[in-house]
Amino acid sequence: MESAVVALRISARRGQQWIADELGVPARTVSGILRRHQLPYLRDCDPLTGAVIRASKTTAVRYERSRPGELIHMDVKKIGRIPDGGGWKAHGPQMGRSSLARKARIGYDYVHSAIDDHSRLAYSEILSDEKGATCAAFLARAANYFCTCGITTIERVITDNHFSYRRSNDVAVVIADLGAKHVFIKPHCPWQNGKVERYNRTLQTEWAYRQVFITNDARCEALAPWLQHYNNQRRHSAIGGQPPISRLSPT
Repeated sequence: MESAVVALRISARRGQQWIADELGVPARTVSGILRRHQLPYLRDCDPLTGAVIRASKTTAVRYERSRPGELIHMDVKKIGRIPDGGGWKAHGPQMGRSSLARKARIGYDYVHSAIDDHSRLAYSEILSDEKGATCAAFLARAANYFCTCGITTIERVITDNHFSYRRSNDVAVVIADLGAKHVFIKPHCPWQNGKVERYNRTLQTEWAYRQVFITNDARCEALAPWLQHYNNQRRHSAIGGQPPISRLSPT
């Protein structure tokens, strides 16, 4: 059993609850085995290779809203685009140091995401920028998606203090049309928007950097299937090992 736990951790790079569900043993047993074999925490590892790279700060202050739609977390994650033929993850770090790579202006994709605090239901899109009008249009589409899943009312939307949220009339209009209140986190306290910040990390680990993509289009096309899996099949440890859709009434 210990060999199976260690092998699954190395190959799948998933948490103790996921491994426990796969092998049919208690999560605390898996945790003990991982510590006994001195395997590093996932937060310390590169999501693609599993190599130890760094530690991340976490907070012990946790909360959960009591009903769907009571609070929607919203954020943008900027990730570098992939050049045709693959980037340094496909060809090694030396590619990033080449003169040709330095001259190429590949640019970034802006992954806009919204996640319901209670159910952890998520919606994401890859867009070309993070301007106010773009954020507003995304929020409107996210609200429509949530509505199709049973979240018909949104009471609050929480974001950071980026100017595209705080100073955008377009975002203010969409939030007003939803009948919601716009809540801003305290400056330099990203953990107050922790649900979507943690989702961003999962997004990178399980979608963007889970495998080597040879083209940027291939990575973009992989987002929708992954999001479908996340909402409907992926076990979420914070909600009892069930997928987010399990907390919503059928529509």
